[in-house]
Amino acid sequence: MQFILEAAGLAKDYGQKTGLVSLDLQLKEGEIFSLLGPNGAGKSTTINLFLGFIKPTSGHAFIHGIDVEKDPIGSKKYVAYIPENVMLYQNLTGKENLSLLSSLAGFNYDNNTLEEMLLRSGLQGDAINRLVGRYSKGMRQKVGIAAAVARNAKLLLLDEPTSGLDPKASNEFSELLKKLSQNGTTIFMATHDIFRSTEISDRIGIMKAGTLIDVINHSHSSASDIEQLYLNYMRS
Repeated sequence: MQFILEAAGLAKDYGQKTGLVSLDLQLKEGEIFSLLGPNGAGKSTTINLFLGFIKPTSGHAFIHGIDVEKDPIGSKKYVAYIPENVMLYQNLTGKENLSLLSSLAGFNYDNNTLEEMLLRSGLQGDAINRLVGRYSKGMRQKVGIAAAVARNAKLLLLDEPTSGLDPKASNEFSELLKKLSQNGTTIFMATHDIFRSTEISDRIGIMKAGTLIDVINHSHSSASDIEQLYLNYMRS
């Protein structure tokens, strides 16, 4: 089986500080994997290694079977990144942003297709032609999701996507991720949100001091179970 995301002995040192310790992980098509851990645990380092933003000290990061360090451009064809705060052009509309982002990735769509992608990503119809400068965080994230769909991304890397969202927006975003997963998109999400992680994830990892110390199949555990397990690990 070819995994969509794979880490093989992936490690990163920052001088005197360890960012990631020999990570081994495989995600298959359509899987949602949430990574829990405190600030500084290594979650963002892991994402940055898969994006090719930083080089590993040792080991390998693979996306769709492509070694990210050896072929960063090739690996990027399959991945889309949605940071905590999606950066868009404030003086353009949602549709104009999507058109620009799609064209930069080599895809050109007509207006009707762009609007359909935004609607399927949960953006309200009356916001499509509104300037992004007036968007909420949740609305900007939906444009980010639409951009990933437009690029036919096989893998979504998310960094704290529900941070700062109200419960309604957080629920809507979770439902979008589940739909993407059902259509075959693999999702790797670094988060502090134990409740949402338990709600949508196939597996949940717990990271501490750069080490993935446990991986839980969420179907066997409730949110309160995982929260207690997480707290126990953080105390030890």
